[in-house]
Amino acid sequence: MKFAAVIEYSQDREKVEAARPAHRAYLTSLLEKNQLFAAGPFEDGYGALIIYEADSPAAVEALIAADPFHAAGVFIRWTVRPWKLVFSNPRLMPQA
Repeated sequence: MKFAAVIEYSQDREKVEAARPAHRAYLTSLLEKNQLFAAGPFEDGYGALIIYEADSPAAVEALIAADPFHAAGVFIRWTVRPWKLVFSNPRLMPQA
């Protein structure tokens, strides 16, 4: 099941940038384990949207707690909600 987490970040840019490489490595590991559907920051610096693949909200909370951004104090608050993909447009997907 997919869960969307809307996460608010600390506005301490230095803290965010210092922890970003470890955070991205962690997200890459989740991709490899099929525990991450999509992730990316909001353009206004508020935080990020991360869509996890997990069995329960508790499992998502554990994934968030294990994120280096959480350990570094970058994650301030978040909301986790069950999410269902109904439509997608592959033509609008960014090329990685």
